[in-house]
Amino acid sequence: MSQAAPAITRSPADVVQSTPVSQAANGVCYAAAGEISVSSLDLERMIALVPVKIASALKRKAYYFVPLTVSQGEDILIADRYDVSLSDNAVCHRNLNLGDSQCVFISTRLMDDKFSVAFEFYINVGHALVELAGVSHEFSELAWKQVEAGARGETSLDAWEARKLATANGPDAERYTNEYFEATFADTISIYLLSMYLDVDYHDLRERDYPLLAPSALAERLRKVAELFPANPGYEFAVLYKRR
Repeated sequence: MSQAAPAITRSPADVVQSTPVSQAANGVCYAAAGEISVSSLDLERMIALVPVKIASALKRKAYYFVPLTVSQGEDILIADRYDVSLSDNAVCHRNLNLGDSQCVFISTRLMDDKFSVAFEFYINVGHALVELAGVSHEFSELAWKQVEAGARGETSLDAWEARKLATANGPDAERYTNEYFEATFADTISIYLLSMYLDVDYHDLRERDYPLLAPSALAERLRKVAELFPANPGYEFAVLYKRR
């Protein structure tokens, strides 16, 4: 019986050199290489909805959507298609600095659907914005008021752990408070973007390791992010508490 040939792997630098990069109207640079799991139309829409005020902070950064980003010790390889023999060492994404730019390789074939691929991309965008532009003071004030009011749950494990340490009155409380703001701001941005790409049932984001933030508290945070980063023309943000 014939066996399928193994996937071809290349270095990230080789992929960057041989893959044309597109720039969306909002300024986000991106490319697709290999047999990815998202159609070109879905990918274009995923990129295009990033608000201009967020996209402007992502200069010198390009997002590469690839089948698999494979970690082999200190080396990274990019596979041209899904290969089960490589999947155990594949990572969801990897940021690599090449020259004076940063390239983000996102493994689309590790995920089951465009929901997962989009969320991975938007999480990267949220964290990149926080790293490059910091956290909104207005958002921090809102999030901390919710903490003081005893809002249940959080938006991610990082936010949940940082919140516990920030409110423990320990010697490093200030550092953990800043980490909490960074985590919650990035989380909320990613959920905001995802909600404009797909209809998101909040419970689809649930995790076993921490309780989800109460829906009313998340809605407040999302509305604040929407004020800070208005949707691009053609996209709409809305919070619906019950499906009709």
